[in-house]
Amino acid sequence: MYTTFFGLQKLPFNLTPDPAFLFLPPKHREALAGLTYAILERKGFVVLTGDAGTGKTTLLNSALNRLPADRIESSVILNPTLTASEFLESVLLDFDIPDVPASKAQRLWKLQEFLARTHRQNRLAVLVIDEAHKLSLEVLEEVRLLGNYESGAVKYLQILLLGQSELDDLLNRQDLRQFRQRIALRLYIDPLTAPEVHQYILFRWVKAGGREAPPFTQEAVRGITEWSQGIPRLVNSICDTALLMAYGDESPLVGINYVHDAAMNLAPVHAPSLPPATPPRPVAVASAEKSYAPRKLMAQPGMLSSPAEEDPGLPTLAGYGIPRENSSLMKRLADRFGIGH
Repeated sequence: MYTTFFGLQKLPFNLTPDPAFLFLPPKHREALAGLTYAILERKGFVVLTGDAGTGKTTLLNSALNRLPADRIESSVILNPTLTASEFLESVLLDFDIPDVPASKAQRLWKLQEFLARTHRQNRLAVLVIDEAHKLSLEVLEEVRLLGNYESGAVKYLQILLLGQSELDDLLNRQDLRQFRQRIALRLYIDPLTAPEVHQYILFRWVKAGGREAPPFTQEAVRGITEWSQGIPRLVNSICDTALLMAYGDESPLVGINYVHDAAMNLAPVHAPSLPPATPPRPVAVASAEKSYAPRKLMAQPGMLSSPAEEDPGLPTLAGYGIPRENSSLMKRLADRFGIGH
């Protein structure tokens, strides 16, 4: 609705997971490298955790899109709140295995036959379980047993578990130690830092076709950062609603007032204490799509430059517990795969 008004080709802050809008700060970049590596190298079990809205599903879609389509057979379970029998049936149906039998033994035989055939054809079978923190202990045991399909050192089935931080607590239970011992990689993504929120807004604006600076003022960006707490999905919601409100008023700039109203409309759990709004100053935008970090604009002293220099008071997000680090190997793999460059 507001795209033409702001000089865009498409909506920049849609909530749907779109790999074309994939923003890769360091931890996301490392997690994407880990997912890609684990599938290609047949590592078996991989776990990716992060708070709701941090981009796990988008990362997964991007990882699958990076793999050769003619080599991948995938089954994606989006709603794991199933019984053990329903779960196994869903796995077979999503692998496009026809005529699912009623007997569990026959279902397992069909799955084993499918996995062995896929392996002989040098293809990869990938089972993805989203919202895995909602899995029951009974279904988790079924998932663990599916990891037994192998030949020598080769895993026939690559199993990716994506879930919120509660999944870490679940897998750390003493009675799940057998499951935990089978996990080849545990990957983590966190909310965006304040500078990353700034870069995220610029990145999506350019991806949506914006050639001018995004219309958000400095105070507006600060408000988006605090109200969203660095959760990309909330950043999208606040930005989209604020842009719509500004469009309704025919305002070329999105000030803190629009961000405030957008955040209140979304019923946030945290309301920041912000200073009174100063005269509107838009953030800077990079001119090239691949270089989305803001540049210094010396001829326009009112504009923001790089995130590190833009505002010493811009808060760095905290309160999400002890930072969890991905393996340093993932940093090297991301460079090796050319992810994020």
